[in-house]
Amino acid sequence: MAVVVAEPTLEEARPIFRLGVDTYHQMISTGLFDEDDRLELIDGELRAMTPINPDHAGKNKRLNRLLNQRVGDKALVAVQDPLTLAPHSEPEPDLMLLRPRDDYYEGANPTPADTLLVIEICDSSLRYDREVKVPLYAAQGVPEVWLVDLQHRRLELYREASADGYRLMLRPAPGEVVAPVLLPDVRLRVDELW
Repeated sequence: MAVVVAEPTLEEARPIFRLGVDTYHQMISTGLFDEDDRLELIDGELRAMTPINPDHAGKNKRLNRLLNQRVGDKALVAVQDPLTLAPHSEPEPDLMLLRPRDDYYEGANPTPADTLLVIEICDSSLRYDREVKVPLYAAQGVPEVWLVDLQHRRLELYREASADGYRLMLRPAPGEVVAPVLLPDVRLRVDELW
């Protein structure tokens, strides 16, 4: 009987070099990327971010204003800032609510331990955000993620992070009031998002 040896897959034959967060920061500090380059580090790979259209930009401004009005001194609102998910990822969520710090994170980017809520605004990126970024956030221990689905005018809340993903996903109705789990006094009516 002949023994058949399977040929290695392309990835096995030519492994992919994955960047770490530290290497990525070194590349940024040397000026390798222009500030207009819309990139984020996801699982060691540099990923192009989708261009921001007016609907997305407007929703980001609306949420930024609503959140700043509601959180007061309870949290810092970060807009399209990096979130370090060591060792191989540094996404740039549309919005984050962060634990307040005296240095406003000037010394280092926030990590999951600093994060109260991540919000991603999705239009053409919905599938990518849901299938790639949400599981990444869960595996790294980000306590809660909201996806603002522009195509379907729907909000998805992901809670109870675990290594296998979020254990709870909610889709509140337009008239419902929602609040981040870690900031229960920061209440928003879902239809305020639209």
